[in-house]
Amino acid sequence: MHWVKKFFQYRNQVPEMRWHEQLPLFLSHLEASIPIQPWQIRQADQAVRVYFTNYLSAISASHSPEFDSDKSLHIKKYPMAEASISYRELLRIKRYARSTEKSYVAWINSFLAYCCRHQTNPKSTAEITPQHAKDFLAHLALNKNVSASTQNIAFSALLNFYRLVLQLDLSDMKEHVRAKTGRKLPIVFSVDEIRKLFAHVSGTTGLTLKLIYGAGLRVNECCRLRIQDIDFSQQLVYVRDGKGGKDRTTLLPTTLIEPLQQHRTHVLDLHSVDLAEGYGSVWLPSALDAKYPQASTKKGWQWLFPSQNLSADPENGVIRRHHISSSAIQKAMKTAITMSGIHKHASVHTLRHSFATHLLLNGIDLRQIQEHLGHSRIETTMIYTHVIKDMRNPTTSPLDLLTSWTPNRGVRCLKYAMTWI
Repeated sequence: MHWVKKFFQYRNQVPEMRWHEQLPLFLSHLEASIPIQPWQIRQADQAVRVYFTNYLSAISASHSPEFDSDKSLHIKKYPMAEASISYRELLRIKRYARSTEKSYVAWINSFLAYCCRHQTNPKSTAEITPQHAKDFLAHLALNKNVSASTQNIAFSALLNFYRLVLQLDLSDMKEHVRAKTGRKLPIVFSVDEIRKLFAHVSGTTGLTLKLIYGAGLRVNECCRLRIQDIDFSQQLVYVRDGKGGKDRTTLLPTTLIEPLQQHRTHVLDLHSVDLAEGYGSVWLPSALDAKYPQASTKKGWQWLFPSQNLSADPENGVIRRHHISSSAIQKAMKTAITMSGIHKHASVHTLRHSFATHLLLNGIDLRQIQEHLGHSRIETTMIYTHVIKDMRNPTTSPLDLLTSWTPNRGVRCLKYAMTWI
């Protein structure tokens, strides 16, 4: 912004030229008028070019005749009140995860509310331009002060909304609007902290927490396990329809085999009671209940961690037993952290990070850990190598060396260093 302001002040001296003709003259003027470094000249050049080729061109494109051409007449126009409903339907057709759908629709509702407060105040989706998306993202960064990852989630929601509902492509904005995120190291428990933590858990939530740590599961993956997903003979846990709609297998800890078998017996007894009372059916994905009408009452399809109470299905109103809520596991985790005296900003997902880190400390191959975690890219798994580099062979601080420092030892260290050089 500093260099662009200076450029506009200089433009008044040569108003008959175009900006790309004025730019070399402006850079020469900077070199002659003020003491300036070469990197500042390059920075000024880049700032002016970014403004005219990206920002200003996007504004002119949104008001260009091509934008209001006959092609736009074939785009379906939605009233502002119906835009998010149509967006939800299109996401459902694209088979997005329900959690992703919920997040994206919430961001689009915020975006549409922002557009209605905008000075242009569009009455339908046909009046929404790419500039509205840029203004909204700038509003999030400057006024709401959201994090880079939150801004990128909002941008992904806008990208899909423009593509599916408005039939406009914002892909040219990816490089200039998407926020840069730094590398964040995950919070990890030590082995002793895991022992302290599990000393304060019990019951079904305690069993889920131990299984999440022992198998490296996400909290929703653990909640959605079914009885048939546990293979006791091969000591495997089958994760169905995980993140990205992918299936995988992971480890079943030996120490949890007997507790899980006892828990399974209790679940099957509860299922028998539900059947006797006229209930006992379970939700099945992808219309499997229509393909296999009797499958919903079979034992293998029942949730491994069912809810304590029956409830009505929000989609069709059928009374059935849903799986355990993830919030119940999060509350049990928070209580255990407080009681164990661990002062870390941790959650249930920290157990998954600890699973990967402790496997690496035990010498397990990185590719194998990637398969257990279900990561698509090995680079995602490699973040744990940065966590363990100081845990495996910790370096002694120079402050600690002061207590054992002697003059003779200092001379020997100096002679060794000079020899090595």
